[in-house]
Amino acid sequence: RENSSENILSSANRLLLHEGRLMLAESTRLLDVYLFLFDDFLLITKIKRNKKKYGGSDTSLIPVCPSLTPELQSFIREGGFCTVLDQPIPLDRLILKNVDPV
Repeated sequence: RENSSENILSSANRLLLHEGRLMLAESTRLLDVYLFLFDDFLLITKIKRNKKKYGGSDTSLIPVCPSLTPELQSFIREGGFCTVLDQPIPLDRLILKNVDPV
């Protein structure tokens, strides 16, 4: 929801523990997602590629947050972006299981 998603990352006490790219199996297809693991919830975002190119050829001028991984910084400079796929999952409601590779 747009209204409630504005303040998702606003907590000054929230820590980003890990982030990274993953393939999410969704029924009959695979989704390219980017996960953000905070100390209180897991945020799953969908990776989207912007088909429009920026006006100039020098993409190094596009501002990117320095705390992001080099992979995500590069992706953003190429015109990509992440949209929240679903509501954040609180860690106290998350269950992890080991599964065999497909």
